[in-house]
Amino acid sequence: MVIDELGIIQSFSAKGFPYVNTVMECFFKYLRKEELNRRCFQPLVQFKQSLLSYISGFCNCKTPLSLNRGLPPIPAENSFFI
Repeated sequence: MVIDELGIIQSFSAKGFPYVNTVMECFFKYLRKEELNRRCFQPLVQFKQSLLSYISGFCNCKTPLSLNRGLPPIPAENSFFI
């Protein structure tokens, strides 16, 4: 598996303890509520643009974080894979 090859430990929480997935569940809840609810997308390109716009607004990719050695998320991720 790719996860094993990269040395990543997949996280699973016990039944009734969904704390590991809280951030993603929150993201998808507000994606549906704020961006996708009651909208019709004709071409697939329009749907993709809507998703990218929402994600770029939801995730602040410019703010440096102390957990990332003072780097913003994208440069920190890029340096991780080098």
